[in-house]
Amino acid sequence: MALAERAGINFEVVNSHTTADAPETVYFIREQFKAMEERGIKCSIVMPRYKDKPVSMWTLIPQKLMPPTRLVRYCCDVLKENTGKNRFIATGVRWAESARRKNSRGIMEVMHKDPAKRIILMGDNDEKRKLFETCNLKGKMTVNPIVDWSDDDVWDYTHSEHLPVNPLYCEGQKRVGCIGCPMAGRGRQREFMRWPAYEKMYISAFERMLDVRKAKGLPCDWQTGMDVFRWWMEDDNISGQLSMDDLMEDNNV
Repeated sequence: MALAERAGINFEVVNSHTTADAPETVYFIREQFKAMEERGIKCSIVMPRYKDKPVSMWTLIPQKLMPPTRLVRYCCDVLKENTGKNRFIATGVRWAESARRKNSRGIMEVMHKDPAKRIILMGDNDEKRKLFETCNLKGKMTVNPIVDWSDDDVWDYTHSEHLPVNPLYCEGQKRVGCIGCPMAGRGRQREFMRWPAYEKMYISAFERMLDVRKAKGLPCDWQTGMDVFRWWMEDDNISGQLSMDDLMEDNNV
């Protein structure tokens, strides 16, 4: 946003409210949106929908019949990545964040349901440059302007320009996303210690998920939402869990 504003680009800002963000993040976004709106920048907070109905992380889990995992990240698809239709989207994605992003994200992207039709431009001199510029842009178009920035680059620019920062980063956190995200690894345990209400909401959602599975006659070796939560947190002491293949088959993944 800071780069676009300083470049004089006409833009608007959209936040996909995942319903599982940390309270500090939600308050920070509201505060920044208010400040930007006072400068004449259009800002929108989009609430998630699924099958044309309002949804949250806690109501989505029972519908999906399984917890979100590293392999099946339906939560990202429904709660976070369904905005921006017919728009050119700018993100803060960076290669330095993970090996996966280094291998799969580019400076510019045209996404398509058919992987063969996706265009990922990795650099200005990429051989796909002409294809990108002349294709019929009907897919989701994305530009990642700081994709090649290092962590130091981000903080040097932030400090030099006196940009506002999510307070969670000021506490030393390196990742700020949905509380309980499986991609956070062992960091989830610290998150649930800090925000215990979210642990209770996940367990309650898993309880309702089990009820739906039982009603549909699906395998249900777990007895309680806590059993699911312990499996989800990769607790090796829990027995009788379903395999990932079983869960994905039940969800038609």
